[in-house]
Amino acid sequence: MDVQKRTFREITTKTIIIHTITYFLVGLVAYSLFDYTSQFADPALTSLMRPTNDPLVQAGVLLQPIRGLLFGLIFYRLQKAFFQSEKGFLNMWLMLVVVGIFSTFGTASGSIEGLIYTKAKFAGMWKGLSEVLLQSFLLAYLTWYWVNHPEKKWLGRVFITIFVVALLLPALGLLAALAMP
Repeated sequence: MDVQKRTFREITTKTIIIHTITYFLVGLVAYSLFDYTSQFADPALTSLMRPTNDPLVQAGVLLQPIRGLLFGLIFYRLQKAFFQSEKGFLNMWLMLVVVGIFSTFGTASGSIEGLIYTKAKFAGMWKGLSEVLLQSFLLAYLTWYWVNHPEKKWLGRVFITIFVVALLLPALGLLAALAMP
């Protein structure tokens, strides 16, 4: 494992790409498995969640590079614990899970605050929680692996191609929806 210090640009760019890819792919699988269209239409959730055909929801993937940049900033600042450790991806994932999922300051589904202050059923929370646990793990592992293996140029080409497709599909869908009368 190469233990040299990585640049801000390298870590944030790779994090943006991996976060967007994992958000798109895990979200696509969860959307299919958990029937989010029906769930979000449930009267108990309509005051909280936008319908899945809402343009902002459809644009969700297009906004993920912003979150990826924020994650990349933290990954860069903590790169010694994350990228210079043989199992640094576990450190990264633990940080994402503890700070970003379970201990968020908001009443997010699956968080301690969400369990205390919302009336959401735990079974419903578990579906969303399984999605974010998987996505955060893939984000941690794939980012860690790519940053620690810069010699694998083919990997970068594959990730960049998937990233472009993940952004193009919702963009084209939104354009098509706007073009319809």
